[in-house]
Amino acid sequence: MKKTILLFITIISMIVISACGQQSKTPAQGAAASSDKKAPAQEPRIASLSIHLTNDLLALGITPVGSVVGGDLKTFLPHVADRLTNTKPLGTAADPDLEALLSVKPDVIFVDSQYASTVSKYEKIAKTEVFNLDEGTWRDRLRKVGKLVDREQQAEDFIKDNQVQAERVKTLIHDKIGSGTVMAVRVTAKELRVFGTRRPMGPMLFEDLGLKPAKGVEKISKDKSYEPISQEVLPDYDADAIFIVVNNEDGAKKLYQQLQNSPIWQGLKAVKANHIYMIPDQPWLDYSGLGNKLSLEQAETLFSK
Repeated sequence: MKKTILLFITIISMIVISACGQQSKTPAQGAAASSDKKAPAQEPRIASLSIHLTNDLLALGITPVGSVVGGDLKTFLPHVADRLTNTKPLGTAADPDLEALLSVKPDVIFVDSQYASTVSKYEKIAKTEVFNLDEGTWRDRLRKVGKLVDREQQAEDFIKDNQVQAERVKTLIHDKIGSGTVMAVRVTAKELRVFGTRRPMGPMLFEDLGLKPAKGVEKISKDKSYEPISQEVLPDYDADAIFIVVNNEDGAKKLYQQLQNSPIWQGLKAVKANHIYMIPDQPWLDYSGLGNKLSLEQAETLFSK
């Protein structure tokens, strides 16, 4: 009987010791396991003081904590608004809201060099990166953004996909207009504007899509995005195809209606050939990686009809 009791006590003791040993190993094992997994690097809190830089960030899958809004719209651009629901509006690029900027507690601020005179104010808030939007192409800028946010490969992948997309659109446009010449015109409430070869429209039309500019387009100063013209000189450009942007205002719509009814317009080669292509101001005037991608998507739909 005594031997039986002693054996029972021995077995119980062994079970308790074994259990304690297992428990004592668990934290150590947990620590070892956790040390094998590196915590993901936290992305910097970026405040963007340029709508184009904002959209470059979005192209790389990064949502800024704060961003300026469209100057005329006083809100986020319509083609990206649904991606910025958690982003705080920071006023316009020309007049940022410093109080709102402070409130988002940015780690870094992206600024357009056009407003470089105010950079010193931003540097007191956070590290500030200045971009010259007229230097190089949107691809160069996207690569710079990608390097700063540690997404260089994503930038290269985006650019590669964009080139494939542009080739598809180029083929579709060629099927419609052949090797004909092209111009882009914006109708405002007060005037007609012919876009030149510089941003926002020129690079996509004449470089990415390889279209041939109409007569006189290349003569527009490289310091200007467009040249105001009168209706009477439209025939001088002799364009085979015309892209038209009509401002979303009653005066612009009225002017375009008057233009369409004029003999000058009806006598244009592009009008007679039915090669007038209506496009919205956004995303076509958004000179960013995302703006370019969305514009090409619209062009692909337009020229597939």
